[in-house]
Amino acid sequence: MDAVNYVIGFAMVLSFFGLVWYCVKGYNLMVGFFIMSVLWTAIALIGNAISPNSMMEGQTIVSVLTNVFQTGPENYGKSILVNVFFGAFFGRILIDTGIAATLIRKVVELGGDKPRVTMSLLCIVTAVIFTSMTGIGPVISIAVIVLPIMLSLGIPSPIALFSFMGSIMAGIFGNIVNFKQYQAIFATANESYASYDYNAYFTFGMIAMGVSLIIVLLVANLAMNNKKISRAWAAATPEEQNSNDAPAVSWISIILPVIGVVVFKIPIIFGFIFAGLFALLTCGKLKGGFANVCRMLSKQFADGAIDVAPMIGFLLTLSMFNNAATYAAPYFKILFGGVMPQTALTLCIVFAVLTPLGFFRGPMNLVGSGAAILAVVVSTAAWPVQFLYPLFAVTTIAPQHLDVTQSWVAWGFGYTKVSARDFMKMSIPSGWIIGIILCVVTFVMYGSLV
Repeated sequence: MDAVNYVIGFAMVLSFFGLVWYCVKGYNLMVGFFIMSVLWTAIALIGNAISPNSMMEGQTIVSVLTNVFQTGPENYGKSILVNVFFGAFFGRILIDTGIAATLIRKVVELGGDKPRVTMSLLCIVTAVIFTSMTGIGPVISIAVIVLPIMLSLGIPSPIALFSFMGSIMAGIFGNIVNFKQYQAIFATANESYASYDYNAYFTFGMIAMGVSLIIVLLVANLAMNNKKISRAWAAATPEEQNSNDAPAVSWISIILPVIGVVVFKIPIIFGFIFAGLFALLTCGKLKGGFANVCRMLSKQFADGAIDVAPMIGFLLTLSMFNNAATYAAPYFKILFGGVMPQTALTLCIVFAVLTPLGFFRGPMNLVGSGAAILAVVVSTAAWPVQFLYPLFAVTTIAPQHLDVTQSWVAWGFGYTKVSARDFMKMSIPSGWIIGIILCVVTFVMYGSLV
């Protein structure tokens, strides 16, 4: 029977590499993860019929199918989808009120005609903005303001695109909505991990955000040393030349959700609603009568939902894959259990070295094919979530948001006419360096918990 388990394990490994190839080719991830969910569930059921699978003990075929295709999406929906929708709603408010655009304009005024200073300030503000915002809609809305400013200052387009996307990546390290996404994946892999919250992660998230910004700006400035900067007279986009500034008091709304969760321990959905209403009130948008305000709020929520709709479909099929991966874990454990790292230092070294495998939705990326790796790692040792979560966050966030398969990066190539090759010359080394540094930080902060 051991031979049968090895054969089944190898079949799953081959299909796993097929998923990696599928992700690299840029095919639809929602469909890909649904196919993998079906395939792994079928293989595991066949294997269980030949030799009992410990994860299927006491379960019927129907209960296994229910767990993968019904329970998985339902549980994921309860834990994350509402957070995503309200986060997108808040992001749409920041755009519609002009708060995000105002902050960017003020940064340009502060930086003047100094390209390096202005680029750095724009990246810092962008990172702060994306601690609350997420989705391709908000990214494009900010990009069409920031990128023309950088280009008009004479910053070469590959460097402008890289620094902008890198600053978004830095902000995602502190983003509450993204934290909830990855937390739900961890909770699927191990129910005890569900208690891990944003407050426990916050300190590491802020350090990771700072480290990422420093590396991105360092690489961008080094790249600019080899490029000729051709300054332009204007640094404003046509869309914003006649725009009115949002009141200064409204600017704090960008970080209100984070302050509410970390300082006052309020629920994140309430934080998004409160911050959104504060932004609308201070910008004078709650006028025109009750019916008009209701229509505006409804439209902003609908627009936010559209922004994140593709991501929602992907997350629901990913939840199916995560549950299917729990049935695949015993076979992976048979194959790799003897070679999996057993100490905190060894695991941190492995993650640091393998950080580039988070690119192209690879095996170190939780929202790629890394969900299966998480299931294997969890099944082979009792790692504390405070230690394991930051490691996977590093190899997921840094590569994924500097990756050519990321939807808004792909959009940026078309918008700026930058080639993927020129972008990757900066993005892949930067992502790897960030991964190495943050794996060291993880070991220093949490290695003693293992």
